[in-house]
Amino acid sequence: MSELNNYDCWLTNGGGPAALVIREHLMPVEGHDAPVFPPTFAAGDGFPGGYNIDPPPSKDEPWQTPNVCLIDSVGSQANRIEPIFAEEPYCTLIPQVVIKVGEKEVNLLEAGHRAGDALVRCSELQEELHVAFRAVLQGNAEPLAKIAPTSLVFGAWDSRDTHAKLPRLASSTIRAFNVRKLSRSAQFVPAVEYVAEGLLEEAKDKKAKDAYAERGFIHVPASGTHGGVIATGGIRRDATLSLAALQLLKAGDADRTLALRRYVLGLSLVALTANTSAYLRQGCNLVQDPDKPREFHEVYRDGRREPATLSHEEAIAFASQAAKAFGPGESRTVQFDKSKAKADVKKKD
Repeated sequence: MSELNNYDCWLTNGGGPAALVIREHLMPVEGHDAPVFPPTFAAGDGFPGGYNIDPPPSKDEPWQTPNVCLIDSVGSQANRIEPIFAEEPYCTLIPQVVIKVGEKEVNLLEAGHRAGDALVRCSELQEELHVAFRAVLQGNAEPLAKIAPTSLVFGAWDSRDTHAKLPRLASSTIRAFNVRKLSRSAQFVPAVEYVAEGLLEEAKDKKAKDAYAERGFIHVPASGTHGGVIATGGIRRDATLSLAALQLLKAGDADRTLALRRYVLGLSLVALTANTSAYLRQGCNLVQDPDKPREFHEVYRDGRREPATLSHEEAIAFASQAAKAFGPGESRTVQFDKSKAKADVKKKD
């Protein structure tokens, strides 16, 4: 079991590393040369929509254009990792704060903007969070860590109230390199020829035909749609824990500051070493590349890189000890307040 002071060298800037960096080489479950499906994005700001590939493939020789394709963004990775803290064995590391909205209950870990989310801001926690964010502005992150510690790990911005901003300490991104874009086509065939059998009238115009197609009554072709990419340059997850940013966190005094930093470090190490990349979406099921082991380094301010070793189990053990020493806040269920939401809508800076 890890000792509580084993990683104190990561918590002070007196010659210690500025960051921990993990690089994991991934591959589709079907094999290296199998297609993988990236996320698609809407068009806007000059982006045509579809896969995020930089630079866009050349029209003349797309297979020869070095490029990078986004497979899972920083925000998406955070949204996959953070919810593990609601499950065993992680749930005891943090307070479980649930907001009840009508008949629905939403864990704070599911709120898109974390402690700065409208759902939380317009609940019974409103005043308590306001005080906690004000404390952050005054250099004391402990009150917020008692309510929403993962907001310190994954970042939060109280953009609608105090404007307090907490940087993301733990970040992870998955990219594919030198991708070759594919397309695919399909044809929907209805179970019955509804028009030919006299079950439906012939469509008189495009509007009627579109309605038939939408409801599955006629043949519908889908040609040249997104067919995934083949990553000829491999797929990689790059994860970083910014120790330099963590070292800026403070509490009321030196002892509480150390306890806070140990606690947030423990949660960050759990997040950093968690393996949540296996299933990202339909057609994107990734596993470790057995031929390329994980790389884990301490990165120092002078650019020096030293090998680091820390298993996920060791991270959990340390986080458990650090949480016990820090004393997480209480778990609770609070009510969403409609009157607070109405007032929030009318509020002006």
